[in-house]
This record gives sequence, structure tokens and C-alpha cells, in this order.
Amino acid sequence: MATTVAEKTKHHSLDLSDAQVLEMYWYMLLARRLDERMWIMHRQHEVQFHISAIGHEATQVGAAFALKKGYDWVHPYYRDLALVLTLGMTPRDVMLGLYGKKDDPSSGAHQMPSHYANRKLRIVTGSSPVATQIPQASGIGFAIKYKGTDEVVVTCFGEGGTAEGDFHEALNWAGIFKLPVIFLCENNQYAISVPVTREMPVKNVADRASAYGMPGVIVDGNDALEMYRAMRDAVQRARRGEGPTLLEAKTYRPVPHSSDDDDRTYRSREEVEAWKKKDPILLMRKYLTQIGLLDDAQVQEYEARAKQMVDDANEFARNALNPPPEATMENVWGKISEQ
Repeated sequence: MATTVAEKTKHHSLDLSDAQVLEMYWYMLLARRLDERMWIMHRQHEVQFHISAIGHEATQVGAAFALKKGYDWVHPYYRDLALVLTLGMTPRDVMLGLYGKKDDPSSGAHQMPSHYANRKLRIVTGSSPVATQIPQASGIGFAIKYKGTDEVVVTCFGEGGTAEGDFHEALNWAGIFKLPVIFLCENNQYAISVPVTREMPVKNVADRASAYGMPGVIVDGNDALEMYRAMRDAVQRARRGEGPTLLEAKTYRPVPHSSDDDDRTYRSREEVEAWKKKDPILLMRKYLTQIGLLDDAQVQEYEARAKQMVDDANEFARNALNPPPEATMENVWGKISEQ
């Protein structure tokens, strides 16, 4: 089918340049290739644990492009690899965390992998218990409103996290005080092994927004441009002082929940293969090819560049220093004054 004029200019209608939409594709691809390498390192017993962001790339990159990097606050969850890369963390940063090395910028190897943090980039680390970052993000939003700035805070979580009390308390607080918070639910259909139909009695996470006095927006999480549109609108609303938004990005994880999970026990291969046809990177590549911004030679150039960066990060982290044993107690206990 011939490409329409509207399709050709979709990103221009969003005030995104050709360079920006190509950069979106680059970060999606880089995140995917880094993620795949991290799986390999686990299977080769070089690292202890990996939790994947495969399938979420369009959701996260589209969201990141609507933010002011280093100005707005982001409180991610463990699956937000593409988000933090787009915001400025590097493959080396991520690999250092995966290997638990001394110079891991997120925690100095105190946290398990994928607990991303970067003070300069205003990325706030999360805790392992599910959904604890959500009320903390509302707390940041309250501080922003108290200071009177136009910063916003975005926090991310899976749809399984919405079954936690933290989610409801956070939205209630943000709704009452009209806080500049965007709650981004990356709905990948499964909370570990439990399908969404067993997680909540409503069809959509976004349906819950009205109970807390905020808009609920559903977006195709496999379309980076639609994700950008939805996040941009939510960010603009927050900056105007109009309060929070609950965004629900519908997507899918075609891989197990984590390196310790066997997804064959709870979903069919037919279901997984059907979703793979909606792969966000393939969809973005198709769009860019149709409008003449990308061809096969350029695709291979991007692939080669991504491989070089992933190889570099892998080798760098593998050979980096381990933390000394005594570092285990650093930044855990406060200084005890002598009596």
C-alpha cells in the first residue's frame, strides 16, 4: 500500500526533526543490542541476574524525548534500560552495574542490576520492592510544587505494580495537590507469570485515573511517535500547573520476566510470536524506510555502531575493578558518634 502524505510527515506534525526521529531509532536499537548482550552474559554465567527491557523500547524512548534531560526528574523501574540510555546514561554505566563493579554509577555495586541512578541526570534509584518508587515520585512532585518551579517528575512501573497500595496512595496524593507527576504504566500484559486479567478487575489501568482526579491516557506503547505525543501533552499539562496524568502504554515483553523466569509455563509460543510481529524497532525502521530517512546501508551502519559500543562496554565492565570487601558497609550506616 502506498504511503500517504500524512504518514510521511507524522514526526514533523509533532515538531520532531528528521535528526530527532533518527536519534529515536538509534536509542531503541542500542538498548535492544545491549539488552541482548546482557542476556548472553547471564547465560554464559558471567553475571548473576538480568531483567530485560526488550519490547519496551518505543515506550521509553518516546517518553524520554518529551523531557528536559537533566532538568526533569525520572524515577524509573527495573525495566527502563532504553529510558535511562536516552536520558544520558551510557552502555558502560549499565554494564558496570550488571557486573557489580566498584565504579557502578548507580550504587557502587550496592544495588542489584537495573536499579538505575544518576544524580546529574536526575535519575532516582528505586528499591527492589515493587511500586515503592511511585509514592516517592509524588513526594518529589510535592517538593517541585513547593519550590514553584516548572520541573516535572516521571515515574514508571508495570501494570502489576498497580495492584500495590503504593500506586493508589501516590495517585491519591498527586490528585489532591495537583502535583506535576506523570505516572507511566508500561503495560506488558504480565506481572511475572500472572496475566493482566488476573491483576485487576478493570480493562485498562488508565480507567482508574478518574478516581484520583486526573486524565487517564492509553497509548500504543510500540509506537515511539505516539508515545512521544502522549508524554509531551502530559508534560505540558504538568508544567502549566494542571496536575498529574496517568499514561498507560500498551506493549509486550517477548522474553521471560527475568533471567530466573521460564515464561513457557504460563503463555503460549503462538502468543509470543504474534507480538513479535509488532516489534517496536521493526515498526520504527519501517516508518523511517517508507519516508526515505533510512535505507539498508544506513541500517547496517547503525548496527555496526551499536555492536562496537556494546563490545566496548562489555569488555570495559568485565575488566573493571571489583569493590573491596570493606565497601560492603559503606553508605549503609550513619556515623555513630562516640559518647
